[in-house]
Amino acid sequence: MNKKLIKRLWLVLGLGMLFLMLGTMPAQAKIDGLTGNTFNLTAKADYISTADGGSYMIWGFANGAGRAQYPGPTLIVNQGDTVTINLTNQLTVPVSIVFPGQQGVVATGGSTGVLTQEATIGNPVTYTFTASQPGTYTYYSGTNPDLQIEMGLVGVLIVRPYGYNPADISTYKAYNHQDSEYRREYLFFLSEMDPYIHQAVEFGLPPDTTAWWPVYWFINGRTAPDTMGPANASWLPTQPYNAMPATRPGEKVLLRIVGGGKDSHPFHTHGNHVRIIAKDGRLLSSGPGTGADLSKMEFTVTSAPGQTVDAIFVWTGEKMGWDIYGHAPTDPLQPGEDPNDHGKPFPVVLPELQNLTFGPWYSGSPFLGAGGTLPPGEGGLNPNAGFFFMWHSHNENEIINFNIFPGGMLTMAVVEAPWVEIME
Repeated sequence: MNKKLIKRLWLVLGLGMLFLMLGTMPAQAKIDGLTGNTFNLTAKADYISTADGGSYMIWGFANGAGRAQYPGPTLIVNQGDTVTINLTNQLTVPVSIVFPGQQGVVATGGSTGVLTQEATIGNPVTYTFTASQPGTYTYYSGTNPDLQIEMGLVGVLIVRPYGYNPADISTYKAYNHQDSEYRREYLFFLSEMDPYIHQAVEFGLPPDTTAWWPVYWFINGRTAPDTMGPANASWLPTQPYNAMPATRPGEKVLLRIVGGGKDSHPFHTHGNHVRIIAKDGRLLSSGPGTGADLSKMEFTVTSAPGQTVDAIFVWTGEKMGWDIYGHAPTDPLQPGEDPNDHGKPFPVVLPELQNLTFGPWYSGSPFLGAGGTLPPGEGGLNPNAGFFFMWHSHNENEIINFNIFPGGMLTMAVVEAPWVEIME
């Protein structure tokens, strides 16, 4: 049998099994990562998986003695903290870390490199700085970055603003201003990979980064449909972070979008535009106290290599032209519902069941939170009767796994009814 056909069959089977899990799996509404102000990172080699069955060697940052991961651990600190990163190196080449957007970084130990002190085997480095500005940032190897970022030595740094309290929703402001308030937040670390460079490194051959040609695209270190699997999945031990956002109508969702590779990636959120409020860890503001007065709505968010973008997504059902709950005009409004379409009837009459073709996400009803009758064996992947949207790269070649569709830089987002519990 043709190898591509076999891969496609396995992918279809995998999608079916994954979607069965997703039907009952709650989404994670807080960003996974390491918290504190002292972190022990180790540069080492390991392997990652791609959803078409591939396995490729990486160089990654590990949390202490743990396994390397892709991307590196997300480091979450508080504004004003003195942050210390101790870097140990188990690779045969020098490695370092640079922290764009952080001022006054002091590096001690190791050996002198082009950009900063470098760690070698038995010769660690300590980096120290004060996290003076809240926001979303990257960190990555400053040693031969053309190769080492491609190999996976890159991660995200999140600085929480003064006053942030994870137990107090009123403090959920990315930049300590009401223009940056949110109810849920998700990370979208966008990157790509040329497997031939990784194979060359694995077999001790000189990698040619000038011939770089990526064929895999990742969100948080995973290719679709693995992006939608649970965080810390046992079958993805070096790719712990997932990417499946969930929200309710009217809720503000903070998207921390990071250009983690060498290419720009146009990331599109079906269902609504997003409001870009910050770039590179700075609120889009015309001056002190003005908030994000330079923010703008975007159909697609393009993050340049190394750039971070913070955006707010809100879904209300606005301009649907019909009531998303199937309300009568006299029914009360639901939280977050757009009032302009309240009570408007569904614009078409649905055919009889025997004349319909059912997708796996169809709940039996076109209305949010309202399931309906389905024939035996149909549907079943949407028990809460939510609205599902594909979020993905708007470069069509980036939603494949080595030329196999669907895959790559793609995930699903779900809007759930106000009474549905979403994991925090």
